[in-house]
Amino acid sequence: MTQVEAVNASQAPLSIEVRKAGPADVPALTGVLARAFDDDPMANWFVAQDERREERMAHMHRVELEKISLPHGEVYTTAGLQGAALWAPPGRWKMGTLQQLMLLPAMLRAVTLRRAPKVLHGIDAVEKKHPSTPHWYLFVLGTDTPHQGKGVGSALLRPVLDRCDREGTPAYLESSKEKNLPLYERHGFRVTAEMIVPHGGPKIWLMWRKPQ
Repeated sequence: MTQVEAVNASQAPLSIEVRKAGPADVPALTGVLARAFDDDPMANWFVAQDERREERMAHMHRVELEKISLPHGEVYTTAGLQGAALWAPPGRWKMGTLQQLMLLPAMLRAVTLRRAPKVLHGIDAVEKKHPSTPHWYLFVLGTDTPHQGKGVGSALLRPVLDRCDREGTPAYLESSKEKNLPLYERHGFRVTAEMIVPHGGPKIWLMWRKPQ
């Protein structure tokens, strides 16, 4: 799930300071990602669309940061907290059964109990398309709305993509916004498949990047 604005290389600032995020950044980055994904098709399919939608969206991103990516992956942000990239290292993208059970109560707050079976089935369908080759998985990439189109997303991608190139490791992502595909293509990703997420979900593009 990714949400950024495409930007031409010539538009990007000369230097955006990127650093690893930590627990102290969770409150700020929760708001950043909630705003970045406000119109994202996949995020809005996942989150219940009711009077508590904004609260549910923020809660979903807090769980992603606090319970998934910070303890089990790597999270990058900028010095000004303008965006965030959430990565899962090779072999760590899929949660174990115990971890899923522990997260279920928290995620039900975003999904609602009534919608949970359909959402879980849709996520399972997406996961079945996930490559088996060891890779870095870009779980989330989002840029705060005032900073979109200014090279923040590109800067956030570089630390892990550079590592992929040094270590000869591929990378993978899913995107539910066609207009974001050119950004990923400029960084070496290629569309390998398209699918419609079951139970009313959006069309998503599956993208793979070979080390360069």
